[in-house]
Amino acid sequence: MFTHILAPYDGSKNADRALEKAAEMAKLTGARVTVLTVFRHHSMLEASLSMVRVSDPGRIDDAMREHAAGIVTHAKNMLIEAGVEDVRGFVRSGRPARAINEFAARHGVDLIIVGSRGLGASGDGYLLGSVSHKVTGLSKCPVLVV
Repeated sequence: MFTHILAPYDGSKNADRALEKAAEMAKLTGARVTVLTVFRHHSMLEASLSMVRVSDPGRIDDAMREHAAGIVTHAKNMLIEAGVEDVRGFVRSGRPARAINEFAARHGVDLIIVGSRGLGASGDGYLLGSVSHKVTGLSKCPVLVV
């Protein structure tokens, strides 16, 4: 059935539910679960448009990468505690939906399990958050939205 499940994770409640479903599926199929957290690169253009100026935007990226690594570690621990034996975790920067789909294509993922709305959800009435919606539209493999 499924051998490699990708669980994009941002620490939101819906991401927690998706992670629980990934654990359930992995235990049923013996699949490996890979947790992926994607953070947006802080660009100088974004900084120039901000009211708050930073002296070293590289340090912001470092802080964001470190925070994302903590999120991945938390998710990996949740999966291990749930009884998943083969768990891996990665951090990437970029546009979340694109990074998720590129990662899935490069690493032989055959199922993506994603939360319906993450931390970036704007609450503007959409049934799906923008990231989960884009992932389903771009993915070459099945996507389960939880």
